[in-house]
Amino acid sequence: MAGRGKGADFVEALARGLDVLTCFDATRRELSLTEVAVATGLARPTARRLLLTLQELGYVRATGEGGFALTPQVLRLGIAYASSLGLWEMARPHMETLVARTHESSSITQLDGSDIVYVARVSVPKIITLRVEIGTKFPAVRTSQGKVLLAQLGDEELAEALDTPSLSWVVTKPADREALAEELRAVRARGWALADEELAPGIRSIAVPLRDGGGAVRAALNVSTHAAETSVEVLTENYLPLLMDAASKISSDWSTWQSQPSTEVLSARPGH
Repeated sequence: MAGRGKGADFVEALARGLDVLTCFDATRRELSLTEVAVATGLARPTARRLLLTLQELGYVRATGEGGFALTPQVLRLGIAYASSLGLWEMARPHMETLVARTHESSSITQLDGSDIVYVARVSVPKIITLRVEIGTKFPAVRTSQGKVLLAQLGDEELAEALDTPSLSWVVTKPADREALAEELRAVRARGWALADEELAPGIRSIAVPLRDGGGAVRAALNVSTHAAETSVEVLTENYLPLLMDAASKISSDWSTWQSQPSTEVLSARPGH
């Protein structure tokens, strides 16, 4: 991972520190020094210095068994991003209403290379085959939200996104790009996307776009269900109108939020 910077102002030490943070995931919650060094491609002394620095800053902790794990302080990085968008503040009440009406989980994601990354979520207490948290990444082509976001890209942007290696732990086969392009044209035309057990058995979801003040699609909102409990017909006929209504309200509120002067936005936040 290290040594890939090309710009004159590229800070390799910072890049290495971020590599250390991102080598932890749902399947690697605790790592030894050696495991961190292997995962990041760093020498053990370098990995050790970075881990101890991150520990002093509060982003990782020693487990007492020679290992290291992330701390909740890492969430501040993601929360800062979500807060800077203003999206979560605008979306939460509408997502909660949507979940109350459907009794199903709802999430907001954005595109990150060939993956989607979860930036907001309101869930219901149901057992699912895949654990989803803020920051979770899944291959975009296998999700309803990913299809919505990919459908907004031009040909060159789409090719670049699909050429980017996935950072999700979910392993999938390369997409048939001709078939995908045809499906994305249909998604763009009708304004919503469906994923029917494409990401994992038993998971069925439907998604619509979220637009910013300029009308650009910046995120996607979904409703996810158990395939055994909820049919495609229920998703498209019952849940889709509710989903589109929620997305319209979120987009409208988001647009209003973005149009406010930055000083006014800051003063409205708790603590200001």
